[in-house]
Amino acid sequence: MSVLAPMIDRYLAGADMLRQAVAGMTREQLIARPIAGKWSTLEVVCHLADFDPILADRMKRVLAEDRPALLGADEKRFAAALAYHERDPEEELGLIAQTRSQMARILRQQSDDVLKRVGVHSERGELTLERLLTITTNHIPHHVKFIVEKRQALGLPT
Repeated sequence: MSVLAPMIDRYLAGADMLRQAVAGMTREQLIARPIAGKWSTLEVVCHLADFDPILADRMKRVLAEDRPALLGADEKRFAAALAYHERDPEEELGLIAQTRSQMARILRQQSDDVLKRVGVHSERGELTLERLLTITTNHIPHHVKFIVEKRQALGLPT
């Protein structure tokens, strides 16, 4: 049985998990910062929408190149410079779903052997495709926990 197939399924499930986490929120609720010093829900969604393509690009590079360089990215600088509160949450959610759909289609054409391929991250050093896919798969659930906290702070159902 393939090791990669269930990993891809978990990866794909992230987009629906995020969509469910923000379901029913108004724009005012999405941009609220009910927990001092923390991002709004829309900022979290935009962060995920900005980094999902970066993470997919890293995986593509590892698939296509020998030991490619993988550049780090500063999430705080992205949040400060990329107008998160002016962005459309539906567009952001759609971008995540499309990115994951495309990447899953690519991954489904691969054998389990590709999981051992390596890229060299500028901050984390060597990363296998397996590790990259795991990091990417865990990224949305990690942030959904914070969205749930925001919903609770706003008195919304979780």
